[in-house]
Amino acid sequence: MTSKPAWFTELSDSGTIFGLELTDAGKIHEEQTPFQKLEIYDTTTFGKLMTLDGCTMVTTRDNFVYHEMMAHPVLFSHPAPKRVCIIGGGDCGTLREVLKHPEVESAIQIDIDERVTRVSEMFFPELCESNHDPRATLAFEDGIAWIGNAEPGSLDILIVDSTDPVGPGAVLYSEEFFRGCWKALGENGLLVQQSESPLVHAEKIIKPMHDTMRKAGFSDIKLHQFQQVCYPTGWWSCTIAAKSGEIRFARESAAKKLTLPTKYYNAEIHKGSAALPQFLKELLG
Repeated sequence: MTSKPAWFTELSDSGTIFGLELTDAGKIHEEQTPFQKLEIYDTTTFGKLMTLDGCTMVTTRDNFVYHEMMAHPVLFSHPAPKRVCIIGGGDCGTLREVLKHPEVESAIQIDIDERVTRVSEMFFPELCESNHDPRATLAFEDGIAWIGNAEPGSLDILIVDSTDPVGPGAVLYSEEFFRGCWKALGENGLLVQQSESPLVHAEKIIKPMHDTMRKAGFSDIKLHQFQQVCYPTGWWSCTIAAKSGEIRFARESAAKKLTLPTKYYNAEIHKGSAALPQFLKELLG
């Protein structure tokens, strides 16, 4: 008698469920870090899967979409992105994308849980290939406290590669945190933060997040959308906020020539991802 294949499934608060068929190896790593439960699975079609406290974080097959959209739209929107900080992002994929830009002189990644990075180095080595770049610094500490203590005007780009806005992650969506981000950014400074699913989180998360960013002092805010199969609904977003002035595609000519390697991002995607469906235009104004 043939046994049924094993599956990893995640039931989300959006009333949806996501599942991946597992290989015979199934779960290949499990540990309780000082902060969360970290698990790695081997799947039949998406390669390796990392979960934190049972929630899907990254897969081998589709991580490039998220990591490229968290990095390239904001970097190509800044005229001279030299100093970059990533809050979270322990799997190091966003750091890898940031360091594809030769203009970047320094990039610090701040994640409180070092084990996420060390386990990523084991099971997702392709995401960690820039960890030893001389421009990169890996810091394992509280990113919220780090931002609070950052020198005013010391950053060009701030990337918040955060978890969902629940529990400890909720503070990353607060006015106090955004004020700290605004203060740390220099002239032409830009913040980008993952902003959940436009389909089910627009009213509860995206709109309040944009309103809070404005209260914190950001002058212009733009939503970018992309497909992310492994996240709830498969429709995801990130939000770019400008410290002053308007968000422009400042280095569009460079994006059109695109000499750095990407699998998803290009100049057309940059523009198209910012085009909003009517319900979002009406909601976000």
